[in-house]
Amino acid sequence: MNMEEKSCRVVLMFPWLAHGHIFPFFELARRLCKERKGMVIYICSTPVNLQSVRNILHLPRRGDRDDDGSHNGYDDHDENEGSGIRLVELHLPSLSGLPPHLHTTKFLPPDLMSTLKCAFDLSEPAFSNLLDTLQPDLLIYDFLQPWAPLAAQHRGIPAFHFMTSAAAQTSFFCHYSYFAEEEFPFSAVRLGTEGRRYTEMLDRSANGISDRDRLLKSLKYSSQFIAIKAFRYIESKYIDYLSFLTGKEVVPVGPLVPENYDHLVDPEQLNRVMEWLSKKERRSVVFVSFGTEYFMSEQQMEQMASGLELSGANFIWVVRFPKEDKEADDRRMTKPNRATELPPGFMDRIRPEQGLVVDRWAPQRSILAHPSLGAFVTHCGWSSLMEAMQSGAPMIALPLHIDQPLNAKLMVELGVAIEIQQQGFGNFEGNEVARCIKQVLHSEIGHGVRKKVEEMAEVMRQKSDHHEIQELLQKMEQLCNKDQQGESNTLKRMVAN
Repeated sequence: MNMEEKSCRVVLMFPWLAHGHIFPFFELARRLCKERKGMVIYICSTPVNLQSVRNILHLPRRGDRDDDGSHNGYDDHDENEGSGIRLVELHLPSLSGLPPHLHTTKFLPPDLMSTLKCAFDLSEPAFSNLLDTLQPDLLIYDFLQPWAPLAAQHRGIPAFHFMTSAAAQTSFFCHYSYFAEEEFPFSAVRLGTEGRRYTEMLDRSANGISDRDRLLKSLKYSSQFIAIKAFRYIESKYIDYLSFLTGKEVVPVGPLVPENYDHLVDPEQLNRVMEWLSKKERRSVVFVSFGTEYFMSEQQMEQMASGLELSGANFIWVVRFPKEDKEADDRRMTKPNRATELPPGFMDRIRPEQGLVVDRWAPQRSILAHPSLGAFVTHCGWSSLMEAMQSGAPMIALPLHIDQPLNAKLMVELGVAIEIQQQGFGNFEGNEVARCIKQVLHSEIGHGVRKKVEEMAEVMRQKSDHHEIQELLQKMEQLCNKDQQGESNTLKRMVAN
């Protein structure tokens, strides 16, 4: 068989059920298809997640119908000049309290996360059927499903892991998994007591397996190399250390900042926000957003409102409140410690021209790039940080869960952010919020942060991810052209160990 016959032409991508994972996978797919004409990439997720992709990109539901007239679950998207991204639905089994519209982490109450992971694990037979139907040349998978690479490689399909989080975060986690008694070698991102809480959180189990074991096995089963959403300019030492810890080459694929889709999501909201911003002075507005998967407690909401009010700054604040789900059981109802409204009197005290409160979604990319933007109060989700750096937006870090404390430390190390001090995880005060806002907007420290992040933005503009994607494509071809029997034997030894 010649090289062309073995070429890696059909790829199946399988991200975890979170938007912060699905969209990096999608951006990677876009870049791979752009660089390699004729490549077909299937992105597999639940219908509710794929609908978000269709909404943003205006993808119609297309494809053949089955004999009974039902949709076969495949969507085609030919973006440009023959590139092909196709969406394929994975249907999770029905579990109590988890209807199909909650087969996603977006708006999922924390008490249902374990149930979602169980349902995800139970979808392994359906995923295996997709492998048999699609017969891809290669699988690219996420960290919560170590059963996926096993299913692929048992069918002679090579697979590698794509990590959507920072190399600093992943190497930190792996270090304490392998060397629990030794300090992490990079002091800038050590977390102290917060670090212990973070590693303990990863020991929580769903379906009898912890997130720690899921990740370690996913890294272990990755064929030859691990891809990661990172670039060497900011994470070189962490990438190299992760390679040392895993014993595998770690291939950075760039920041994967997406195109600005704000005009496709909600044009009316975009116009409203842009009109408000256009009336503000240059670098005078604070943008506050904590992503799509975090609900603030009443105390946190009160302290953030207090901080914004005390700062006297213009602001745009994206708020999210949990909504009652009438289809679910009683334990899913709004919990008392989650904020269900803004603090009483807050909007009465804030002049409309000073503050704009936005429900659930705001045009983040457009706001970050606007000349009126002075600072970004962020939860430090990895994708949001990449967007902020590319836009040259000074950051005020307020990490609240998962990998965010490590990401915040990395941004401070790079000089592109200052961090709001907390008295324990998620316990912050309005006075401290106001102090940090004033510092970034009006002090020499803030001037230094702005200068540094603008330098970073220029570097990111000059360093396209073309080289990284070309390198990844080369490694994908090499993986597809490996002797499959040798790969299978290697896998058996890995599982046995």
